[in-house]
Amino acid sequence: MRILATVSGWPAHYFPMVPLGWALRAAGHELRVACAPGQAAAVRTAGLAAVPVLGELDMVYMARFANLWLARAGAWPYPWAPLHPETGEPVDPSTFDLDGYAETAKRHIARQTETSFDAAIGYTRRWRPDLILHDRLSAEGLLAAKVAGIPAVAHLWGPVGTDERAAELYPLPVDYTRAFPRHGAGMLDADAITHVVDPCPSGLTPPVRGIRIDMRYLPYNGPGAAPELPPAGRRPRVCVVWSNSMSRMYGRGAYLVPRIVAALAELDVEVLLPVHPDDRAALGELPPRVRLLDQAPLHLLLPGCAAVVHHGGAGCAMTAVDAGTPQLALPFGPEQRAIGARLAAAGAGLGIAGHEATRAQIRDAVQALLSTPRHSAAAAELAAASRSRPTPADVVRVLATLTTAT
Repeated sequence: MRILATVSGWPAHYFPMVPLGWALRAAGHELRVACAPGQAAAVRTAGLAAVPVLGELDMVYMARFANLWLARAGAWPYPWAPLHPETGEPVDPSTFDLDGYAETAKRHIARQTETSFDAAIGYTRRWRPDLILHDRLSAEGLLAAKVAGIPAVAHLWGPVGTDERAAELYPLPVDYTRAFPRHGAGMLDADAITHVVDPCPSGLTPPVRGIRIDMRYLPYNGPGAAPELPPAGRRPRVCVVWSNSMSRMYGRGAYLVPRIVAALAELDVEVLLPVHPDDRAALGELPPRVRLLDQAPLHLLLPGCAAVVHHGGAGCAMTAVDAGTPQLALPFGPEQRAIGARLAAAGAGLGIAGHEATRAQIRDAVQALLSTPRHSAAAAELAAASRSRPTPADVVRVLATLTTAT
């Protein structure tokens, strides 16, 4: 088979597709990944063939733009101002000309979206793939498949699906250019997606329409060296993982690592803290029993950890699910809040709104994860359910049946 994958402009959206890409190549199939030029290096580093033809849509820019609308509607929950989409400086919503700025922003988004749609359709015509795989926000792959009359399969990156009722979860992108109806491909909605690869175990299953293709989540957290850690001692290990994109999207108040570390210092635990070198200065002096690490793939850190504290991102959450590690999510974005709530509903974690989480609340929540057997039992159950799912190699065979049926 020839498989074309299209991916959106955020590595965490397509990293969960990488093991399936490896499985396709190992089975002898051809795979190319259409991406924006800014994503090509990450795709190539994963060992996949990048085709950097799509438009550049900066996800940080998109998040900041959406936040301005929330602020105007009175739905910005944070005690600090939202950020300007381009400069990243705080903006006073009461004086900022959002309507005027929105005209420029929407034209930019439409141009980049149209570039992506045209490029995906054109490359599909030239290369003639048998099937297109796309992440949830990469609608260009779905459109190109419909125009070419070949199967399209969406690939989820975590427990948020294509048929979410809450609009703030952005289950699908907005077709600003009306490219779908212009190409005779109907509307871009949940009904347009007929097949979905779902890596979430039962207990975290998100809502989708169409045919669900179950797959085990195999963590790919990007490149990195295995950390040299001594054997765990008598103290439980707690890993703290925080994306610097939180500050870039939501403001400096969304950097909670110092507060988390201070909370954990009040417990008899050992803390693993992987940090990007650029973020070390913001930490200040660290308390004892905090082991500062260079950034390393999370799936190499979590074995042996009794809990993990993170921002609610799907990559962190799903990697912890695979490891069977109880989780505390401190989310800021709506998708992260949904993930934290779904982990809590499954019993495998707890969630506190990031901007409301005090040091005492963080300390008590981690203590609850460590001392309450039901959390570790639920996390172990999720891990067992995840590992019992079909492997990426199994899913390759399912994809092959879709191409022979058309």
